Amino acid sequence: MNAIVLFGVLVMSFITVRAQEIPILEGANPQNRISVQQIAQKIRPGQIIVMGEHHGFKTAQQGQLELMEALRAAGHKVSSGLEFFYYPDQALVDDYRLGALTEADFLQKIQWGQPSFDFYRGQALFPRYDQGERTLALNAPRSLTSRVSKVGLAGLTPEEQKLLPPGFQLGRDSYKKRFLSMMPHLPTPEAGERYFAAQSVWDDTMAWKAAEFIQENPGQILVIVVGDFHAQYGGGLPDRIEARTQQKPVVFSFVNVEGLSEVDIRNEVEPSMEYGPRADYIWFAKESTSTSN
Repeated sequence: MNAIVLFGVLVMSFITVRAQEIPILEGANPQNRISVQQIAQKIRPGQIIVMGEHHGFKTAQQGQLELMEALRAAGHKVSSGLEFFYYPDQALVDDYRLGALTEADFLQKIQWGQPSFDFYRGQALFPRYDQGERTLALNAPRSLTSRVSKVGLAGLTPEEQKLLPPGFQLGRDSYKKRFLSMMPHLPTPEAGERYFAAQSVWDDTMAWKAAEFIQENPGQILVIVVGDFHAQYGGGLPDRIEARTQQKPVVFSFVNVEGLSEVDIRNEVEPSMEYGPRADYIWFAKESTSTSN
């Protein structure tokens, strides 16, 4: 059986899989399936794992917790990093985890919006604070990224510039190309530059805080939960993590096959001729968008 036919057989079998069964494909060879336990055995202390997801999809969050449990079962200390929390709020996150803030007060103070926190409570509570694990606030403040998208980097005030990560850099050209291709109706080219700068602030800030943590805690594994576009093809968050740690993170990307044809699925998971593999590993699940709110 050749690779194309085999891939078609895998696609058809995966499309019918129950929601609680989440197949994982190898990104470079999507004909190959791999288990969470096999992946966990490959991970070593000091590594960062980037888990791209569709926000609010239950199967994506289920997979994140499954991997974290497998890592713990393999003997690792596991901390979590969430893009939904802004790094200036780290003290609030710690107070919540230590019981000094109720969940309701915590969510009010950080101005949590959508999706429901129910989707991410497990990831936020997974680290064991009594054993040195942490729940990390990774992202740049929304006020900063909003300002960059409106006025650009050059328009930031000195106080706003202080919120940028040390040695901040824009994302690489291939990432910028993919980003701008998702925004075909920009009012001006300058607007595209500003929006990409804001996207880069997002990525590089998360990479900075992740690198800072893993360098201080080389015996742990850091699992980052982030929107899938930031993870795909290595050009966003993974690239900035590698630049800041000199180590490639392990990257997962999430593909929801609901409503996709076999050809559509193949295009999503097979390595791109231009950008290479989508990720090291690809979550492959079928879930109605009605469960994502």
